[in-house]
Formats: sequence, structure tokens, C-alpha cells
Amino acid sequence: MTPTRPPSRYPWHPQRATQWRLKTRTLDLGVRPLVMGIVNVTPDSFSDGGKFFATDQAIDHARQLIEAGVDILDVGGESTRPYAAVVDAHDEQQRVLPVIEAICRDTNTPVSIDTSKASVARAAVERGAEIINDVTGLEGDPDMVQVARQTEAGICAMHMQGTPQTMQDDPQYGDVVRDIRQYLERRRDALVQADIALSRICLDPGVGFGKTHEHNLDLLQNCWQFHPLGCPLLVGHSRKGFMGKLLGDKQADRTSATNGAALALALQGVQILRVHDVRTLRDALCLFQACGGMGDLETPNGD
Repeated sequence: MTPTRPPSRYPWHPQRATQWRLKTRTLDLGVRPLVMGIVNVTPDSFSDGGKFFATDQAIDHARQLIEAGVDILDVGGESTRPYAAVVDAHDEQQRVLPVIEAICRDTNTPVSIDTSKASVARAAVERGAEIINDVTGLEGDPDMVQVARQTEAGICAMHMQGTPQTMQDDPQYGDVVRDIRQYLERRRDALVQADIALSRICLDPGVGFGKTHEHNLDLLQNCWQFHPLGCPLLVGHSRKGFMGKLLGDKQADRTSATNGAALALALQGVQILRVHDVRTLRDALCLFQACGGMGDLETPNGD
């Protein structure tokens, strides 16, 4: 008999999270990944720095992403590209809070605050943000865990080796997948011990943050190995520099490359994809699913 779908190369994990609890709602995580759209209210982000630095431009961009079908909006006021300058907490709040207030006032789309500063996170949640997305794994600010606990926001803890000012100097790992899985497991356990519910925790392996070209590819090929941690997985690979190196053209438009990697991540059951180009990814995921690309995730045995 001709099989109804090709067998998966990735083992099914019963621990794969199917929900993520935010501050006031719960997101269902089905077969198709949710799309998190990036709103950089910065002058110096690596891909779109300066395009949406003005408040009205950032709000308009957020509305365009909503029209494109975004599931979550991630608003950030400090670039975390390699060697980026540190932004004062007051300045960061001045950038992001008006944008978050406008989005939460005008739409029901959940908003994430991309920050490693506890004061910024608290102010953002008070104005309607549902998620705290911290590239330091909630380790960069000693008050962040307390803010996460008190606000009851959903949280995303990411792995980063070093800081944005040092992470690309000479990243080293024994085994990048094993090492990052162990780090994320430790952070998960520490957060649970701090009375943050497991259902509120999302984990991010941190593609591009203290990783070489080879490290990034190893991670993207093996994200399925993080499912036994029992938390939703978020991957932010969009337009990253390793794509230009892989394509042999650092100036290439990386939209198609981003979508190609996203389909591989969807096949591995990754639940949330953080990207700049929402509409093209939504279209790609729709057709990928319709053509059976994610069919073997529908049941534990793939049949």
C-alpha cells in the first residue's frame, strides 16, 4: 500500500508542549508553528534598525504584521546584535511603552516584550504585554525572576554564550546541542524552583547568539532534541548572518532562506518561529501543511 505521508526523520516526543500559558490567556500549540513578528524600535538592529524607530512607524509596522496574520508581536527597544551598544532602561522604556500601549489598546494580538531589564519588563506587562522574552535566560538582571513571578507573564528564556558585546569573539562548545540542552534544562528547573509555573516557560536555543556558522546549523538540525524538556520551543533564526555565509552571498535577501529553515523547524515540531517577514512565512507554512509536510506530527506514531 502506498503510504499516506512520508515517514518522519524526527522521533515523536510525547513531552512536546501543546500549550503556553501567558498572563491572561493560553496559546494552543498545534501542528503548524505560531509566527512571532518582530517590531524593533531601535536605530541599530542588524536587519531593520532605524526603519521603525519612530513610535508611529513602529505602531504602523505592528498593524501591518497583524494584517499579515501574525500570532504574537515581539517588541524590543535594544538591539542584541553582536557588539551592539547597551541602552539605558529609561531610554528603552521610552521607545517601547508607547508602542505596546497602542497595540494592546487597538488589538487582541498578544504582545511580548523583548528585554533583559526587569524594570522594562514590569512596565511593559503593566501596559498589556503578555510575555517577557529575555535573551539572557532571565539571568542578566537579578530582579527579572521576581518580576516574572509577580507579573505572571509567560516567559521565554534564551541561551546566549557571553553578552552581545562578547558573544561572537570565539564561541566554544564541547557539543553544542548537548551543552545548550543542559543549560536550558538548568534554567527551566531554576525557574520552576522560583515558583514560576512550568506551563508559563518557553525555551529558545539562541540561534546566532554566541554560536559559529557550524553551531547554528547543528542547532537548527537538532531542535527536535529539546522537546523532552517539556516546554514550548521558540526559534529566532530570521535573516541571521550564517545564512549569507551558507548561500555564499552576504548581501543576499535572506527571506527565502529564513522560510526554508522555518519549514525544517516546523517538521521538527518547533512551536513558535520569530521572524521579520510574517506574510511570506505564513504562506509557506500554509502550503507546507496542506501538502503533507507536517502530517506526521499529527499522531505519536505518524500514522
